[in-house]
Amino acid sequence: MEFFCYHRDRPGSAALRRELLEQHWSYMDRYEAELIARGPTFAADGETPSGSVHIVELPDPAAARAFAFDEPGYQAGAYRDVLLRRWHNLLGRTMGDFPGGPSGGHRFLVLGLGAEPVGLDGQPVGGLDVPSADREELIAYGPLLSDDAASWLGTAMLVRAPDAETARRRLTADHHRYAHVEAHDWEFGGRRT
Repeated sequence: MEFFCYHRDRPGSAALRRELLEQHWSYMDRYEAELIARGPTFAADGETPSGSVHIVELPDPAAARAFAFDEPGYQAGAYRDVLLRRWHNLLGRTMGDFPGGPSGGHRFLVLGLGAEPVGLDGQPVGGLDVPSADREELIAYGPLLSDDAASWLGTAMLVRAPDAETARRRLTADHHRYAHVEAHDWEFGGRRT
C-alpha cells in the first residue's frame, strides 16, 4: 500500500528541525527501499522550511501511522499537524526515476483537497488520470484516498514548473472538483553526499 505523508512545520520550529536533521535522516534511512518520493517544502521566501513530504510504500495503515508519528521531528513537537492518506502512484515510478533529475528549475508540492469525498466503487473517478499535458514535468502524481481506499479525497503531485501558479494550474483544470488547492516550494530530499 502506498501512503502520502506531509508533516507541516509548527511556526518557529526551524532551529529544532535543524537540530534533529541527522535523527530525521537516520530514521528515513530505515525506509529507503520503501520511499517513492521525499523532501522538504519551503515558505514563500523559498528558504524557510515549512514541512516535509514522504510518499512511502508500507504494508498497512498501522505501519503508515507508525512511520508518520514515530518520526523524530514529530516526537519532538516540530510539526503542527500531519496529513496522512492512502495514495496511489499513477506514474509507477520513484522521484529517482524522474527524467528531469533532482536539480534545475523549480519544483512544487501541489495538494488539491476534494470538495467532497467521491466513492470509487471500483471505477476510476474523473481527474484521477495522469494529465497528458506536461506529463514529463510530473515527479509524482496520485489520488489522496480514504483509509480503505474506497473514496477519493483529493490529489497530490510533485511537479517541476516555472512558478507556483503554473504548478497549481496543472491540477486545477477541473477546478470545481477541489475545495482548496495549495502549492508549496519543494525540493528532492535525502542525505546530501
